[in-house]
Amino acid sequence: MVLIKILGAIDVVAGIIFLMLIFGMNAPFQILLFFAGLLLLKGMFIITGDVLSLIDLASSLLFFISIFFSLPALLLWIPAFILFAKGFVSFI
Repeated sequence: MVLIKILGAIDVVAGIIFLMLIFGMNAPFQILLFFAGLLLLKGMFIITGDVLSLIDLASSLLFFISIFFSLPALLLWIPAFILFAKGFVSFI
């Protein structure tokens, strides 16, 4: 039960970092790399059959790409909203 809330908090914070990227705030390289790694590890739950872990893998990939390139806003809004939704549902 507590693990689900911790994983949900990771999703919410990752969504906040996506919003930082959308609105032009500079997220430090270490934070981007840390949350990309966390989402990559969370995405490994796809092996157990959790389909929503595919969202974590895609978000992790977008974090890694956003370190080097400036991505279009649409590619950042979609994972931000989905991560917020996953995070808030895990608190229910």
